[in-house]
Amino acid sequence: MEVKKSAWEKVYDKKHYSLSEIPHHYGKQVHILADPFSLTQLAKLCHPSTIQPQINTLVRQLYYYLVISVLNNEFPVKHKVTETRMIEKTERGMFSGLVLDDEVKIVCVDIARAGIVPSQICYDLLNGIFPPQNVRQDHLLMSRVTSESGKVVGASISGEKIGGPIEGSYVLFPDPMGATGNSLAAAMDFYLKNYGKPIKFITLNLIITPQFVRNILERHPGVEIYALRLDRGMSAPEIFSTELGERWEEEDGLTEEGYIVPGGGGFGEIMNNSFV
Repeated sequence: MEVKKSAWEKVYDKKHYSLSEIPHHYGKQVHILADPFSLTQLAKLCHPSTIQPQINTLVRQLYYYLVISVLNNEFPVKHKVTETRMIEKTERGMFSGLVLDDEVKIVCVDIARAGIVPSQICYDLLNGIFPPQNVRQDHLLMSRVTSESGKVVGASISGEKIGGPIEGSYVLFPDPMGATGNSLAAAMDFYLKNYGKPIKFITLNLIITPQFVRNILERHPGVEIYALRLDRGMSAPEIFSTELGERWEEEDGLTEEGYIVPGGGGFGEIMNNSFV
């Protein structure tokens, strides 16, 4: 059925979306989302009284929101005209507007242990939006490298299941706690060395620290960072009245052992009920 284009709504032919973000001084590639719902659920997730199965339920809720925010802000769109069920009643039963471009390719990276559930959530959600042949999930087994004093000094990869090159793909790292940034930076190094260069690396974190942001951007300047919260709880008290990143060199969100403060503990431990 031919319908004159003038009969279609035009308001959805332009992209109107913009993130709600907390102002900061870390650079335009860092997105700290300002959202009361996610902060409410994240506070529940981090509370000492929260245990399984509520832990993973909350992680799922938060990652649905985080993935959708990344899709809306980062991914390309295209114009589409499609019928609605009302086409049986009237020739005007057509929607015209911008939708996500379903030709993009996406790789979700599971960094075990804390990244197992978040990566699966992202992978399943994306398979319901894009053609499944354009979406894949990779797996990396990583561990922290510590000094004799227990300080985190790096990360090592002890196992991997990688599905092939990443050129022409968006590569997502859904890792809950962005503490030092060593693991994610090492994972990106590994991909660039062995599997090519993606369209973009994107991290999806529940909580990050100032140290994480600095480490990631210094080692991989093209990365986009998305987080629900930035924690700098080990900073001097006067830092808390400044904007995020305003006195970046003085901000501190980590204990000596590399755990985030206020944070929520070791997510690899609490999400798997395995405290080793």
